[in-house]
Amino acid sequence: MQLIVMPSAIGMQALLGGNVKFSTAGGAGLLPILRGAPVRFMFTTFSRPMFWLYSRPDLRSVESLKGKKVGVSSLGSGPDSLLREILKKHGLDGGRDVAIMAVGSGTARFFALQAGSVDAAMLSIPANLMAQEAGFRELVSFIEQEWIELQGTVNVTDQLLTSDPGLVEKFIRATLKGFIHFRDQRSQTSAILTRFLRTKEDAAGKIYDLMRPSLTQDGVVSEEIQLKSLEHVIDRAGLKAAPRLDRIFDYSVAVRVRQELRAKGWKP
Repeated sequence: MQLIVMPSAIGMQALLGGNVKFSTAGGAGLLPILRGAPVRFMFTTFSRPMFWLYSRPDLRSVESLKGKKVGVSSLGSGPDSLLREILKKHGLDGGRDVAIMAVGSGTARFFALQAGSVDAAMLSIPANLMAQEAGFRELVSFIEQEWIELQGTVNVTDQLLTSDPGLVEKFIRATLKGFIHFRDQRSQTSAILTRFLRTKEDAAGKIYDLMRPSLTQDGVVSEEIQLKSLEHVIDRAGLKAAPRLDRIFDYSVAVRVRQELRAKGWKP
């Protein structure tokens, strides 16, 4: 299995185009699905939004972003939707009062903020820690908000579910095993994060501690959380009400694999 890093919105396009078998689109996957894309959420690692809105030090509030430029990974992504919601909450319209710019994934948004290409940016781990160390101002910690945002998802097309259900089940089984290790083994996971993120061991421990509270219990989320995850994208999709949840979410394979692993002595 080859891991290809790309912005969530592009990953969703690659999934729909058949260029990849699986995607981790997260919140970026909801809008296309609500508009009819034949894709399902099969597994969810995190249920809270692990994003932070950082700005130049002289900007002291969300309201101060009026007339400014804010960087997101891509338009239509989870960070983009969350940003528009927090702006709306503070009386601002994203796109009219605040320019929202797609500046790339990962640490690219931090470097855009650092270079002055944007006045603020939606940052994820570890870019939020980099911004903190560089003296930028944290305006919003979304992980402390009431919103639900599904991240670390496994997204699969209806076509693959029909043509190769065995492959889907193998992928979900491997994902759940990795999830359990991540959830229960702090020191070993921190060591992996140290290598993967090319950071120091103590920083990796801080990152793990930031991420851990957002984990789902076993990759499956309740219907209540499913509905809440849709709240901030239904309006953007032009819908008046949420569609049938079974057209968006299908955790049946994850539940079956969980039961199988429990029978073998695992503790998912």
